[in-house]
Amino acid sequence: MKSDPLRTDLSRVRGLGSAKDGTSHWWLQRVSAIALIPLTLWLVYSIVHLIIGGDRFSISEWMSNPLSAIAMLATLSAMLYHSRLGIQVIVEDYVHCEAMKITMLISSTLLHALFGIAAWFAIIKLHFFAL
Repeated sequence: MKSDPLRTDLSRVRGLGSAKDGTSHWWLQRVSAIALIPLTLWLVYSIVHLIIGGDRFSISEWMSNPLSAIAMLATLSAMLYHSRLGIQVIVEDYVHCEAMKITMLISSTLLHALFGIAAWFAIIKLHFFAL
């Protein structure tokens, strides 16, 4: 094995190097962004058509359709996941105090989970118990 002249003896003994985690995180952000393109277009199209001539009954009827409910769940899940990944990158890159970084990452994860649970509950409630 060739010795790396740029590494100290201690770093060679510890074997510390790249965590090899950045590439997968980068790919997950790109995949979730690509998934959000058609989902967001669908959501905007649906909302515009509901707002133009819709009332509470038409929105309720729209959410009772299984395809609409599934697409809405997929859209909100992808948005929350993509948002969580983005906030994680921002916190890891720009927050230098380790305690604050851990606190913010945990808070962000819990907040995104809370929003996700609330959104899923609301969509499922609208789907099964529509007016």
